[in-house]
Amino acid sequence: MNTPLPMHTTEAPDVSVTANPATTLVEARGLHMSFGPTTALDALDLELAPGQIVGLLGENGCGKTTLLKILAGVLSGYSGTVRIDGHSPGPESKAIVSFLPDTSFLPDSARVSYCLQLYADFFADFQTEKARDLIGFFGLSESARLKEMSKGMREKVQIALAMSRDARVFLLDEPISGVDPAARQLILDGIVRNLSEDSLLLISTHLVHDLEPILDAALMMRHGRVLLQGDADDLRGQHSASLDQIFKETYR
Repeated sequence: MNTPLPMHTTEAPDVSVTANPATTLVEARGLHMSFGPTTALDALDLELAPGQIVGLLGENGCGKTTLLKILAGVLSGYSGTVRIDGHSPGPESKAIVSFLPDTSFLPDSARVSYCLQLYADFFADFQTEKARDLIGFFGLSESARLKEMSKGMREKVQIALAMSRDARVFLLDEPISGVDPAARQLILDGIVRNLSEDSLLLISTHLVHDLEPILDAALMMRHGRVLLQGDADDLRGQHSASLDQIFKETYR
């Protein structure tokens, strides 16, 4: 999945532009979001093509989660324009976007089997056999209850559910941040296990070292804006450094 990521531009956004589904899957123009006196997103411009895994990188409070929630269609009250495959966030976009938030969203008393049925009932594009494959890949039992699981095991269940929809856009918010280092590689292997070649995976993290091997592109944010963006190999070549080194230098 090595489709180049268009470089960020500081030119004034043309809000009349409509995303071209053939070349652009996710687009934002002049995106602004505030929570009281705090600005979460500040005139952010973004353009992402299908067929790639993009790391959404940045320090805490830079706007990563706010951006993902807007793209997922679960947060409103912003200004500017957002398009997902040509659609504004809403029912049409939600039908092709699978979102994994950074907090648990499943009932503690539920068994894994119930969670599988819940997703099958709620999402028409949910692929139950794909989810079962991932559950098995992660070494989990469908009869286990979530309350009996460690945080890392619960995270694996949620990832299995989120990655088993037949979506075009996958948005994962810090999926490995609370996971034991030994389990991170298994989780990343599970995330890309059955990922479609023409889908877009946007995954936020500050654990760049762990994520770097699977990234086709990176997008670094600061103070609600895109600070640095580009194809992973291009960024490494331009800076003569790994993405992890670029990240550390950028945020030191």
